[in-house]
Amino acid sequence: MMDDMTAIFREEVRDLLESLERGLLDLKSRPEDMGLVNQVFRDLHTVKGSGAMFGFTELAAFIHEFETVFDKVRSGHLAVGPDLLRLALAAKDEIPGLVEGEADPEGRRGAILSGLHGLLGGGPVTAAGEPEAAGDTVEAGEVAVAGAMRLTFRLTGAALALGARPDLVLDELRGLGATGIVADLADVPPLDRLDVEACAIGWSMQLPASVTAAQVEEVFLFVDAEWALEADAVAAAAVVEAEVAVPAPIEAVAAAAAPAAPVARPVAKPEPKAEAKAEAKSDAGATIRVPAERLDALMDAVGELVIAEARLTQLARDLRDPALMATAEQITRLAGGLRDATMTMRMVPMRSLVGRFRRLVLDLSDKLGKPVEFRVTGEETELDKTVIEKLADPLVHVLRNALDHGMEMPDARVAAGKAREGLVELVAEHAGAEVLIKVRDDGKGMDPAKLREKAIAKGLITAETQLTEAQIFALIFEPGFSTAEAVTDLSGRGVGMDVVRRTIDALRGTIQIESALGRGTTVTLRLPLTLAIIEGLQIEVAGEQYILPMTNVQEIVELPPEKVEPSRTEDFLDVRGGFVPFLRLRSLFDCAGEPGSGQNVVIVRAGEARVGIVVDRIIGTNQTVIKQMSKLHAGVRALSGATLLGNGSIALILDVGHLVGMSRQQGEAAQVARQEVLA
Repeated sequence: MMDDMTAIFREEVRDLLESLERGLLDLKSRPEDMGLVNQVFRDLHTVKGSGAMFGFTELAAFIHEFETVFDKVRSGHLAVGPDLLRLALAAKDEIPGLVEGEADPEGRRGAILSGLHGLLGGGPVTAAGEPEAAGDTVEAGEVAVAGAMRLTFRLTGAALALGARPDLVLDELRGLGATGIVADLADVPPLDRLDVEACAIGWSMQLPASVTAAQVEEVFLFVDAEWALEADAVAAAAVVEAEVAVPAPIEAVAAAAAPAAPVARPVAKPEPKAEAKAEAKSDAGATIRVPAERLDALMDAVGELVIAEARLTQLARDLRDPALMATAEQITRLAGGLRDATMTMRMVPMRSLVGRFRRLVLDLSDKLGKPVEFRVTGEETELDKTVIEKLADPLVHVLRNALDHGMEMPDARVAAGKAREGLVELVAEHAGAEVLIKVRDDGKGMDPAKLREKAIAKGLITAETQLTEAQIFALIFEPGFSTAEAVTDLSGRGVGMDVVRRTIDALRGTIQIESALGRGTTVTLRLPLTLAIIEGLQIEVAGEQYILPMTNVQEIVELPPEKVEPSRTEDFLDVRGGFVPFLRLRSLFDCAGEPGSGQNVVIVRAGEARVGIVVDRIIGTNQTVIKQMSKLHAGVRALSGATLLGNGSIALILDVGHLVGMSRQQGEAAQVARQEVLA
């Protein structure tokens, strides 16, 4: 039971740390935003309270010091600055190690706490985590109101069974200045009737008058307890006597000790309104945590259901039984709804990645000495969780390149008439059944001439090779290609961008680069929404069936009779004034026999390129459950997977991106052939 609760705590900490880092990074651009300050404080307080509840005392003590700093910011006694944010981010990085119980042999945590206390003007930190000399002095007038409030509390219900720790609650109250703590044993039953899961002890104590009900409420945020905060008339009278230098009239002392004295009004624990309770109850049931492997298992089961549904539909068509056909149609609708619901459950917003990218840009900006503003648009854009998981590394490489290679030093930017601070943008948006992710920078851009020279020197191309600008930019994805002048810990070894291309290819996506010298570079990733189940166009070539992803299909036209015979120079179509090259799958797959009459051309798009694919027959559309290819066929780049059809046969899924690349090569060969004919 406790292990399960601890596992839930660790999951919550991961989410809270993401929120904490996001808040700290937002404070860099909006240091006066008290809403962000309060969010950071709440995240810290929640982690501390949950950690203390589950016995992570070292974690709670560390965060208590961290939290104190932001309490000062919240009260207006400390301003948000670069030093504070740097130390706060470093402190945030230590929290996962504290959760896992990792040691700190280098003493980083103590150094961070000392740095935070230095910002407060405090003295060095002792082993217990408290400063030896407090930086804030207490005036006589402030002492006069000390002890003027009395707090009484008692844990209720099954608080102990749920992990409540009265000693930790008392420690937090001592942190608020509690003194004179007394245990109330009046309700403790005899030993034979003692309930070990109920707390029969209550406590009372004195608190400074400056302590508010909201601060006390935060202490009991994660503990079921009844508490009351009220004026302590006895303490107030004693304080008044202490501060009076000469005997005071009896009437004055009586007035000071009277309950009507405005030292502090009795404050009871606020009772939330019915509407607030209803809203909290609604929010509590709004989400539920589900392990990722359960979602994967559900997706696999839905995939098998889709295959079985296709088989049932095929049987219904073959047997032509009305009852069976009606049942098949109903199963098709139900399976489609379940498929859509499952796909939606697997969708994860880009926001889950943005936090680490913002931290990456901030750290690189400081390391390289290049001040950069990082803007993000489309954080709510959703992708399948598998795509999100595999997308992190490629985007890290692209962002690092934007700062290391693309961005100039501040003086060079000013000399070029630009702002001293650079700009890097991450934009995510839906485009039909795909997602476009763009990384833009306003740096120096790429010089095609220099890239070409580098490629010739590397032996990637010859001096006679004719390339378009887009093809020259694509050279940076070749293994071993690098434009860095020297090898550093960031770049220069020619690895990184080739990894980006391999990963995007594996995700059945495309990548495109646009760059203008002196104005910046834009890298565009075009990715499918999901890798599990897609809408496919079923086609036939030489008696074999294949699948084309419908997201890539634009239109279908008939192959003109004069184009039936293969040609080295005329394999293109005039589609409404635009020339579209086409591939013959029969030739590509070296199929025997002659094609029948009435061939069709499926025009597909990958990125900005359009290509026609000549097929023998269009069968129709279907739900395609993608199955991975075997290791034996993994190197066949024209194929991206396989699927089971309703009749039990296997259909191969064509890789449109690779087919487009083959069409470009074919076009270049045709151009050479035309030049030979003209010569």
